[in-house]
Amino acid sequence: MRKIGDAVTRRAYAARWDAWKATFRAPRVLNVAFRTTRSGGTIGPVRIEIHGRELPGRDCCGHTEVAVGVQCGREVVNARPADADEIVWAFDVDDVHGRDGAPDVRGPFVHGRPGARFLYLSWGGVAPDGQRTMFRRAKLMLDPDLLAAAAGATLTGALGLTMADGTPVCAAVRPPRIEWSVRSG
Repeated sequence: MRKIGDAVTRRAYAARWDAWKATFRAPRVLNVAFRTTRSGGTIGPVRIEIHGRELPGRDCCGHTEVAVGVQCGREVVNARPADADEIVWAFDVDDVHGRDGAPDVRGPFVHGRPGARFLYLSWGGVAPDGQRTMFRRAKLMLDPDLLAAAAGATLTGALGLTMADGTPVCAAVRPPRIEWSVRSG
């Protein structure tokens, strides 16, 4: 019986490790970054600006120190106090053509599946128990036709961030609740 630490065992495991590692080599960059090259591939960056106005204030929905930020992956970034006059977030996304040739965007700020992309605005504050929590999110829906018009330009969304009942905007936000426009350059 062999000991686990003897030289023969180490050589055997090393050979198996090398063989296993070779089967899981990282794909070449071209295969990962440009999977859609047959139908167009990456075109370039699109600048997205979100202009929020009419904020609900620092105390709402039973929370204090309320702030709103844009969600990048699973993390909320650029959180701003909810008592400002206006908030502007700006970031870049990649403008691409999907496998079907339709306009699409990708990047850490973009969520959802192709044809149903959106951006998250997340609301957080200090709950009555003293814990800081996220208590509400809004999905800013991106229209594929609008994405086609925004290729190589700046896509600007303007919206009021307070609902009629005085609470922060939430759920899926589509026009006319948000006003999208395209600005060249």
